[in-house]
Amino acid sequence: MRYSGFKVFTEGLFGNSGWKPAWRDPAPKAEYDILIIGGGGHGLATAYYLAKNHGLRNIAVLEKGYLGGGNVGRNTTIVRANYFLPGNSEFYSHSLKLWEKLEGELNYNVMHSQRGQLILAHSDGQRDALARRGNAIVNQGDDAELWSLDQVRDFAPYLDFEQTRFPIYGGLMQRRAGTARHDAVAWGYARGADRLGVDLIQNCEVTGIDIENGRVTGVQTTRGAIKARKVGMVVAGRSSQVAAMAGMRLPIESHVLQAFVTEGLKPVIDSVISFGMGHFYISQSDKGGLVFGGDLDFYASYAARGNLPMLEHVMEAAMTLMPMIGRAKILRGWGGIMDMTPDGSPIIDKAPVEGLFVDAGWNYGGFKATPASGWCMAHLMATGEPHEVARRFRLDRFRTGHVLDEEGTGSQHNLH
Repeated sequence: MRYSGFKVFTEGLFGNSGWKPAWRDPAPKAEYDILIIGGGGHGLATAYYLAKNHGLRNIAVLEKGYLGGGNVGRNTTIVRANYFLPGNSEFYSHSLKLWEKLEGELNYNVMHSQRGQLILAHSDGQRDALARRGNAIVNQGDDAELWSLDQVRDFAPYLDFEQTRFPIYGGLMQRRAGTARHDAVAWGYARGADRLGVDLIQNCEVTGIDIENGRVTGVQTTRGAIKARKVGMVVAGRSSQVAAMAGMRLPIESHVLQAFVTEGLKPVIDSVISFGMGHFYISQSDKGGLVFGGDLDFYASYAARGNLPMLEHVMEAAMTLMPMIGRAKILRGWGGIMDMTPDGSPIIDKAPVEGLFVDAGWNYGGFKATPASGWCMAHLMATGEPHEVARRFRLDRFRTGHVLDEEGTGSQHNLH
């Protein structure tokens, strides 16, 4: 079934009785060529691009719960390509280009809205740093504009420009940045992969990885053993736990990152705003809710739930930046499990076990990376060679010292 405005109109006339399931619900086969562990955005994108770009069909995605039930549905929906260092900059540039044609390719409305992102500067030093970042972004081939205080004031008059502790000096605008509907991204990739013959197996938890003579041969699951020639681990915050099944210890810590949404309000924020001094970021959804988040919890945890101290910390930053938010009622909050690497950059690489591949360590960048992560992981699994834009995301860089310290804060998980 191809979705269209005409189809929506005609279904409305006939009681919406003609819609079919967006994807099949098959039972797992005894053997596949490729297994993808993890039915989130990155895992589904990997399966889709394996089928679309490389013509592979005997593929299954194994998800312990339901498709899109993890981090892809637990984030603040921001899409951007404003990274600074080589390695990250070209990767996220590639991802943004894929975002811009994703809806047409998938025939699915992921509600990608290029409403722009404004990063605020609160000191001369921060403004200089944003100028450097903007120049690097432009040199990469993407867009960035260094704004004066007056430009920021005209664009976002609701910010607190009178405070003396964190005065606003200007900002960096990327107009091609924006947001997308997080769970719709998972659904779109799931539907696209299914149409290309990929089996999407839900309620199928992987409990072990089978290895013989240094090579992966399949996995053990709650729905029985499944053989495969290649296995990809794409499980975000659970990366360390799944890797341990193969005898691997990854350089990853898992932390909780909380986010919040208010009641629906009239349109007031027409872009993404990032607070330079408080690690606070906010946008407004199409339903009117203000969606925002802040720092991750600074202790390791696998609990996908929030806590009051970090809630208070985020609300404090919100009130500092834009006091008007104090009149909004919080509708809900949630937590996602972040897989944090020491240098704040991801891993897309072969594992020491032959036939096993790792896609992990996405830190704060997971949602916006979804298309490029799937594209590059599929390229690696299909060809055995890293894609050019992901060449620096090597697993062994932490052993050799060739790290990608994107934020310049040193090699420590919880600083990124």
